[in-house]
Order: sequence, then C-alpha cells, then structure tokens
Amino acid sequence: MQVLNVIIADDHQLFVESLKLLLQQSEEYRLNIQGVAYSGEELLELLKLGAPDLLLLDINIPAKNGLEVLSLSKKTLKNTRILALTMYDDPKIIKSAFDGGVDGYLLKNCGKAELMDAISTVLKGDVFVGKGVSFGNQQTVNSDFEDIFRKKFSLTKRELEVLRLITQARNNNSIAKELYISEQTAAVHRKNIMRKIGVNSTAALIRMAYDNQLI
Repeated sequence: MQVLNVIIADDHQLFVESLKLLLQQSEEYRLNIQGVAYSGEELLELLKLGAPDLLLLDINIPAKNGLEVLSLSKKTLKNTRILALTMYDDPKIIKSAFDGGVDGYLLKNCGKAELMDAISTVLKGDVFVGKGVSFGNQQTVNSDFEDIFRKKFSLTKRELEVLRLITQARNNNSIAKELYISEQTAAVHRKNIMRKIGVNSTAALIRMAYDNQLI
C-alpha cells in the first residue's frame, strides 16, 4: 500500500481529530499525517519543513486564510495535490480556490465515501468537484466569450461541448453518455482540447475556462 504524507489545515480541533480517524480507514493509501495547522501562519511554517503529497485545506483559517497561503506557497506546493475541505459554497470563492491552485473542492457536510472518493481522485491527478459545489448558473454564459474562446484556440463546436462537461468534473464515461459518443471518442476530444489550449491537467483546463468566462 502506497504511503503518502498529508497535512491538514483547519482551525476546528474536533473536526481535525475526526478527519484523522477517517484517513486511517483508507483502503487505497496509507495516509501519514505529516502535520496539522490551525492557522495560515502555522501552515506556512509546516510547509517550510517539506511539502506533503496531499494538503487538506479549509479556506477559512485564521492568520492568513487558505487562499492567501496558496498564493504565497505556489512553488512549494508545485507537486502537492490540494483538496479544499470547507463550508463555503459561494461560486466566487470556489472559482478563486481553483484559480489559486486547488485540485478538488469538497463541502464539510460530505460523507465518508465522498471524502475518500475526493482524495483518491485528486491523488490520481484528476479534478474533484463535490456535491453542492457549483461555479454558478452555467446557462448564463455569455455566448460572445464562448465564440471568442472557441476561435482563439481553434476548438470545434463538439470540443466546446466536451469542455463544458469537463468543467463540471465529468469523466470520459459520463461525457460519452451525455453526448452519445464512445468513451474512446470522449478521451480523444479531451486530449485534443488540452493540446490546443496548451495545458497538461484537467485542473488547468478548468482554470483556463473560467478565466475566459466560460463558467
């Protein structure tokens, strides 16, 4: 079983202790608690000692919030997978978190199964968007921005459809079912979109999409 180092950043001690117990129950990884930070300042000090494989980050921690820490620690956290675990479901905060470098966003009212799924997903290099997490009303996307983006990166209309589904954290199987195409075709579309836009991860793809006001 693979051993991975984890840092928990949260200012609620009881929640932290409960989270530690849950992490010990992982059937996929041996999650070693490298450290616990109850404030942004403590987290910055911990990161000086070494970056973890996984950072479980509450956005609302005192003495520099989670987003401020991410901004100050981009180079340090370059190889760290970051899962935001918070109560904030405001689309603006969610977008800011992904823009700041998180790989997943999960609300604290989640269950054990969803938490484990989120951890597994981000550790495998994919993006996780938890239940109740929304970037806002996607029906209000400005079509002018959409057309500009599509032309700028030479995307086909089908690739734009696939991109919109990717921003909803849909996997290739889900995209294939939604668009009535094969899973292999969905995978090819994803690969071509990433090549055209010039990114190498789903997280970067999502950030690019909302930076260009597609979501």
